[in-house]
Amino acid sequence: MTDLFTDQFKPTPYWWDTAPLMPATDAQLPSKTDVLIIGSGYTGLHAAIQTARAGMSTLVVDAQDCGYGASTRNGGQVSTSVKPSYEYLKRQFGETLASNIMAEGQASLDYIKTFIADENLDCDYQSCGRFHGAHTKSAFVKLQQDIKDSKIKTDAFVVSRGDMASELGTDVYHGGVVFPHHASIHPGKYHKSLREIARNAGVKIVPFCPVHAIDRTANGFQVATKHGAVDAAQVVLATNGYSGALSNWHQRRVIPIGSYIIATQKIPRDVMDEIMPTNRILSDTRKLVYYYRPSPDRKRILFGGRVSLNETNSKKSAPKLHNELTRIFPQLQSTKISHSWTGTVGYTFDAMMHTGNDRGLHFSMGYCGSGVGMASYLGMRVGQTVAGLREKASAFNDVPFRTRPYYFGNPWFLAPSVLAYRMRDRFWG
Repeated sequence: MTDLFTDQFKPTPYWWDTAPLMPATDAQLPSKTDVLIIGSGYTGLHAAIQTARAGMSTLVVDAQDCGYGASTRNGGQVSTSVKPSYEYLKRQFGETLASNIMAEGQASLDYIKTFIADENLDCDYQSCGRFHGAHTKSAFVKLQQDIKDSKIKTDAFVVSRGDMASELGTDVYHGGVVFPHHASIHPGKYHKSLREIARNAGVKIVPFCPVHAIDRTANGFQVATKHGAVDAAQVVLATNGYSGALSNWHQRRVIPIGSYIIATQKIPRDVMDEIMPTNRILSDTRKLVYYYRPSPDRKRILFGGRVSLNETNSKKSAPKLHNELTRIFPQLQSTKISHSWTGTVGYTFDAMMHTGNDRGLHFSMGYCGSGVGMASYLGMRVGQTVAGLREKASAFNDVPFRTRPYYFGNPWFLAPSVLAYRMRDRFWG
């Protein structure tokens, strides 16, 4: 194609078109608060809703606009979130903790569905299911075994290569598995609804207010921000892939990784019905996974993944994503890109999320690309813990949150790791 981008191309998230970020405010910081939450994404707002509804004065601050990070930049896919298999977790932690971790994954999916229904949110929620494609024959065999070994009832079913047309209009996969209860949302609308719920509960939200330091005091913490100091009885770190150097301990345990997404121009209905007849969210078994889906109105495709060795801008990543999209769906060769953007995923060395509480300093982070449901769920659980309604947030409190030697927040190993994974995906599966 001589021109890959539409005339109205935007280097911003597609979701912002219909759910723009909260307008900037000049909100005055209080001198003290019961709870100070750093980060205004799903984690922070769900925690804030719980503490405010429990009668605690709650302040949410963010270095950028409210929701500027991954919460309005993701693909809107909702799953059970836990990446390691039950058998792997059992070998690492024993049967009880492994079962508890898997149960947390299912609980996160159930929670967001119930929350959206109970709060009557307008966020294009669809219980559409997920098709997870096997990019090699061996990956298909493993997928089938994982379904047999699962200790959680998921109602998942196998789709053979011969039956692929019922799920996808492509022949690149060797079959796959459908998880019928996975879902999709409009991330921007969802976040906008959370902002409104939090504010109605009495939460004070102050954007463009970066935190410079968190110091312990006799009565809790003093938090130094761009707009002054705030005394807080308890503090929640809800910064995930945007954590930075505020807490060196957490920075050494969270790996910030850029993920890139494009949205296509509008696609003819007959083409969409051919390539995505079921309206499911989609992913595959590659280590460098691609995730994609129809837009909520089924007029576009959103396609994301890691396509560069090092971080790059979204205009450079767009052609690479388009190449992968058209490799899967040659029918889209002439389809242009209307939006291209990037966000930062908080990954961990064990590919699991983690929660914790150090004498009133709470955290939940490391969602490893599965943050829509899990950040919502664990944010809620952390909020309940802060409010004294729970002793600990989740089973992830019991999982050691480890780092690696020579890692201090700069993922110097990312480029060689991406290259190794790319070779593995191509040659070994």
